[in-house]
Amino acid sequence: MFIDTHLHLIDQSRLAYPWLSGAGDLNRDFTYPEYAQEAKRLGIEAALHMEVDVATSDIEVETEMVRSLAETQGDLIRGVIAACRPEEIGFADYLEKCEADPFVKGLRRVLHVVPDDISEQALFLDNLKRMGGSRLTFDICMLERQQPQAIALVDSAPDVRFVLDHCGVPDIVSGALDRWKKGIAEIARRPNVIAKVSGVVAYADPRSWTVETIRPYVEHIVSNFGWDRVVWGSDWPVCTKGGGLSTWVGATQAIFGPCSADEREKLYRANAKRVWKI
Repeated sequence: MFIDTHLHLIDQSRLAYPWLSGAGDLNRDFTYPEYAQEAKRLGIEAALHMEVDVATSDIEVETEMVRSLAETQGDLIRGVIAACRPEEIGFADYLEKCEADPFVKGLRRVLHVVPDDISEQALFLDNLKRMGGSRLTFDICMLERQQPQAIALVDSAPDVRFVLDHCGVPDIVSGALDRWKKGIAEIARRPNVIAKVSGVVAYADPRSWTVETIRPYVEHIVSNFGWDRVVWGSDWPVCTKGGGLSTWVGATQAIFGPCSADEREKLYRANAKRVWKI
C-alpha cells in the first residue's frame, strides 16, 4: 500500500493557474474521481494534495476547495501542502492561520518559477525561520542548477523540516548525473531534510525511458537520505508526461521490489504517516 504525498488536482472553473497556458497536455482539468479510480486500483490508501501554483489571490481558495472535496467525495485526501509567499509581509499571519488548521500539513513555494535570489532575500529568510519547531513542513521545489540555493536555504533555517521534492529535479534527459549526485549528497547531510521519491518519470525522455534510466536517481536518493528520510509521491497528473500513475507505481515496485518489506513500508507509507500524522 502507498501514501501519495504529492497529488495535484486542477479545476480551472474555480481557480486560476497562470502557468497552465504553456503546459501542453496538462492544460485541462484533472479531477479527484479520475485520480481516485486509478489510485485505488494501485493500492494507494491516502493522499496529500500539493498546491498547484495557483494565482496568489487563489491560494486560500485552493485549500478550501480541496477541503470540500475531502469532506464530500475525496476519501483518499488526508490534508494539503498549501501554497505560500514567504517573500511577502503577510506571511506571518498566514502561517499562524495554517498552524491552527490541522488539515494543512505543510507549505510550499515553487522556487524555479521566480528569480533565484528570491529565497535569499531577508524577508523570505526571516519568514521561513518562523516555521522553526512547527509541525508544518516546507517543500523545496527547485531545479538541479539551484542546488546551491537549496543548501543555503536549509542552512538558514536549521529548525525547519524541509522536504526535497522530486528527487531534487534531476536533468535525466541530459544524462548529466555527476553534478546532481554531488549536490544531493551535500543536501542529505542536513538532518532536517527528507527527500520525496516522485516526479522523475516526467524528467526522462517520454519515448525511451526504462526502469534502468531512472534507477540511478531514486537509488542515489535512498542511499544518501536513508530509509527513515524518504517518502513516495505520484506527482499526478505531471507523471502523465512520463507514462502515467500506473507506470510510475510499476516502476517504483520494480526498483524497490528486491528491498526488504520493512524498507518498502517506510518509503511507501510509514514515513509519511509519521511526518504528517496521517
